Amino acid sequence: MSHHGPHHGRRHDADASLPYVVYSTPDGEVGERRGLRAVDFTGAPLDPRDLIPLPDGATLSMMPQRLAVGLDASGERQVVGERHGWALAALLPIGYMRTRLPAYEKTPGTEPLPFFGYTAIAGWRGDLYVAAIQTDDPDRWIDHNYPLRKLERLVRERLAAEPENRALAHHAHCALDYRCPTASNLFFRRWEGAVAVSPGCNARCIGCISKQDEDNLVSPQDRLLFIPSVEDVVALGVAHLEQSDDAIYSFGQGCEGEPLLQARLIEQAVRAIRAQTARGVLNINTNGSNPRALQRIYDAGLDCIRVSTISARKETYDAYYRPLGYTFEHVKESLRRARDAGVYSSINLLSFPDIIDAEDEVVALVEFLRETGVRLVQLRNLNIDPEVLLPRLPRPNGRPMGMAALIETLRREVPDVEIGNFTRPVKRDAARLAVAADAAPPPAPDRSAAR
Repeated sequence: MSHHGPHHGRRHDADASLPYVVYSTPDGEVGERRGLRAVDFTGAPLDPRDLIPLPDGATLSMMPQRLAVGLDASGERQVVGERHGWALAALLPIGYMRTRLPAYEKTPGTEPLPFFGYTAIAGWRGDLYVAAIQTDDPDRWIDHNYPLRKLERLVRERLAAEPENRALAHHAHCALDYRCPTASNLFFRRWEGAVAVSPGCNARCIGCISKQDEDNLVSPQDRLLFIPSVEDVVALGVAHLEQSDDAIYSFGQGCEGEPLLQARLIEQAVRAIRAQTARGVLNINTNGSNPRALQRIYDAGLDCIRVSTISARKETYDAYYRPLGYTFEHVKESLRRARDAGVYSSINLLSFPDIIDAEDEVVALVEFLRETGVRLVQLRNLNIDPEVLLPRLPRPNGRPMGMAALIETLRREVPDVEIGNFTRPVKRDAARLAVAADAAPPPAPDRSAAR
């Protein structure tokens, strides 16, 4: 069930001054109840000021075994019967942050929802609207830039030319089977391309999309099952960076283990790539768990780092990540070292309404950004069933201020920090790089390229 652009072809009702309930009919169409006011997961009514038109690239998602709910004219909660269909949510394209979760009433025997970023949706004035804010330009990440027939041809040609490169073959699977943009970009030879390097992990994230230990939670993707060779990683990286100056080559993605468990491989690859080309940007996507290993990677020539977190509070962080052998203090130290080494740093902030926008969470986040020198907050909708996540996290002490107020607070309190969704093609700070080079020990001889 997908939808592109404004929703026409439905009776236009100029009197519909308030957002109303929409749902998924048994035959996959969008049904509507104009007499029921749309609400969010908490039961709070949706206001037109909370909503934007359904963006291009958004997908409509039926919520199985969950009934649509809304408020009648007297303010009473009403449930749309099962024979009419199931509750409806929107899945937003990257570049949009959801502000409210969808409302529903569970039926008996409900299974946990698949790992998607469910967003509240409503009808208003005859069109479909979502509770969201645009936070970046999503153009490079939208389907029209990844035509499947061209991608299939590029993958075939590249695999035929480099049949021995196991890393390339793995990412062909990610590009074609998962339609992953950063894997696909390795074949289009542009923008951000990412290489997976680690099958293992030192965190047990509740929302992990590649490995779940709980019987009733199913990961949507297969994790990398081998450690690629330095030579394969270097060959992929040089080929990618040589194409354009705004190309980014990233070590690590959310669909594998933790790349820092292969820190030595990454350090060798960074040195070998930089021995062959100065073009483009080298980035790592990581949990930031090993500051000393990262320091060696910074010294080898890394340009930027993105560290994932759900919170700047240790209690929330630990409950979600369930770290093994590292602490939240290690994460902060990794970012402080990035700042001192002139490495451009961002955080991948897993965003969940009523958690990350709680007053105590926002205060902690502002302090964290000031302390670590992070330059960019990448907002990322956390893909998970609310009723899987919320019981496992500590309740915030403060009231939720709303996701829009969170962004406004960050812009006011830490104005030098960018807000967005994507890694920027930013090179290292040249002045700091010179200082770091003076302070760094001479690089070890690189034996990987000689093998």
